[in-house]
Amino acid sequence: MDNFKKPQRRERFKENNEFVFGIRAVIEAIKAGKDIETIYVQRGLSGDLFLELKSMLSGSLIPLSVVPVEKLNRMTQKNHQGVIAVISPITYQNIEDIIPAIYEKGETPLVLILDSVTDVRNMGAIARTAACVGVHAIVVPLKNAAQINADAIKTSAGALFSIPVCRHANLHKTCLFLQDSGLQVVACTEKTDDLIYVPDYKLPTAIVMGSEDEGISNELLRVANHLAKIPMAGSIESLNVSVAAGVILYEAVRQRV
Repeated sequence: MDNFKKPQRRERFKENNEFVFGIRAVIEAIKAGKDIETIYVQRGLSGDLFLELKSMLSGSLIPLSVVPVEKLNRMTQKNHQGVIAVISPITYQNIEDIIPAIYEKGETPLVLILDSVTDVRNMGAIARTAACVGVHAIVVPLKNAAQINADAIKTSAGALFSIPVCRHANLHKTCLFLQDSGLQVVACTEKTDDLIYVPDYKLPTAIVMGSEDEGISNELLRVANHLAKIPMAGSIESLNVSVAAGVILYEAVRQRV
């Protein structure tokens, strides 16, 4: 009997993801102000054009991922020259611009910070809930964040087109900015005895959610004004992050209505 070899799982890229490939083309896309999700660069790439690209990305909010050439070849069969940019379907915004505008409208800010939530469907589900409860903005890190792609948009039921998403290089600094702007930072974590019902969400608030495997980083836990956990009674120790986000967000809504 012949041995059956299970075929290798190929990484799938949706046809409606918009790619720009080739070093010069990617440079021109950046110059044109295109919103870019990620730039994938072939490991070991060099040359003057590549150095120009790296110089343009220095200090920018565009994630760069160094990958084997095989990954790029799976994304496109065309001549990518070792560089592929994934164009974002949304326009990222700055939380520094959003907070003053919220206050000017006479509203009480409610912001959601996602620390290393990388699953696109979780991202979409969280955005859908956030839009339903009136969250003013979602903040994600520059690295270790879910890509806003077709799956995320679909799971969000289009909410990612309506709710501002802000991408920032340093979430610790973002939290400090929010605190300086009058917001309390509430970290949803099991590393506390206080339940999610303790904080006063009628105050301007930023709620931090962490990844399911790592949780919220210690740096953000230390800067938070409150640590709050969701009560658990069963044998399962944690909720899916999108479900957990819904639980704490609706506690905020309950207090605010």
